[in-house]
Amino acid sequence: MAYIILKNGKKIGDYLNPYLVAEVNTSHFGDLNIAKKMLDKLKEIGCDCAKFQSWSSESLYSKTYYKENPIAQRMVKKLQLAENSLLELAEYARSINLDFASTPYSKEEVKFLIDKCKVPFIKIASMDLNNTPFLDFIAKTSMPIVLSTGMSSFDEINNAVNVIEKAGNKKICILHCVSVYPSLKSSTNLNNIHSLRSSFKNYPIGYSDHTLGDEVSIASAAIGSAYIEKHFTLDNSKIGMDNQMAIMPTEFKKLVEKIRNVHSSLGSNDRILSNKEKSMIDKMRRSIVSSKNLKKGHTLSIEDIDTKRPATGLSPINYNKIIGKKIMRDIDKDNIIFQEDIQDF
Repeated sequence: MAYIILKNGKKIGDYLNPYLVAEVNTSHFGDLNIAKKMLDKLKEIGCDCAKFQSWSSESLYSKTYYKENPIAQRMVKKLQLAENSLLELAEYARSINLDFASTPYSKEEVKFLIDKCKVPFIKIASMDLNNTPFLDFIAKTSMPIVLSTGMSSFDEINNAVNVIEKAGNKKICILHCVSVYPSLKSSTNLNNIHSLRSSFKNYPIGYSDHTLGDEVSIASAAIGSAYIEKHFTLDNSKIGMDNQMAIMPTEFKKLVEKIRNVHSSLGSNDRILSNKEKSMIDKMRRSIVSSKNLKKGHTLSIEDIDTKRPATGLSPINYNKIIGKKIMRDIDKDNIIFQEDIQDF
């Protein structure tokens, strides 16, 4: 079973209890108080980690883009969280025993998250999977890495993993992801989790969900996802970047409960009967019974027997052993036959 250990000592692995991450993105709308309320709610819900975005207007787009799209620069500045705000959120999350993480978009943001925010892992966005120098830089920090794979071919994923490995880092969790917001359930191709698990046997595989509703995240838990990420908001009626596809607290709480229940139901590969199930055997299974009145000394034939509940007499599995044997007492029709009723059993 593939797994990695996060910086805070937590274990993420295939078929383990999934590590559940709420993607906050910009659903705080740049408001620190809203962001704190989101952390409180996620703690109450039972989520493992709240993940933010560390981009700024400088690290996300070029000046060339902003010249052509001046409104975009104002929007990015409005929605970004300054370093002091991110640090305050990291410290607040720690105080309520909730993991804090963020996705960086520059080397400076990586250093800040590691040195100041003390994050348990670094999340690499799908958009940076082919950003070889950035991958190399992050890998050399020796931090555990969660690698999202939206928009990527298998060769690109393989190349990204190789870059990280060559930098000496083998603490990687790979996420299946479809980078469409929202993505259609019919286009999710969740079986890619199996393909990634087969191709990258040393690394746990998770899922970053951009569909509406909770079915696909729950399905990913049923096939052993190590890490499940879902967008979260306090109010998805507000217009904002990905906010309409994010789920609200009541739905997120149900999602967490369902995923935990699904994981619990997976159990073990071993065939195990609980004591409660064993207690049902006598009530539910059948015994061999007489299909007619039988006299002592009668030699049993197949026509002489039937099977009915409860399983307190001879099991039907023994019917071949008693055919041709004599009975030791008179047995009325429709009565259970016991082992001691059969001569030389």
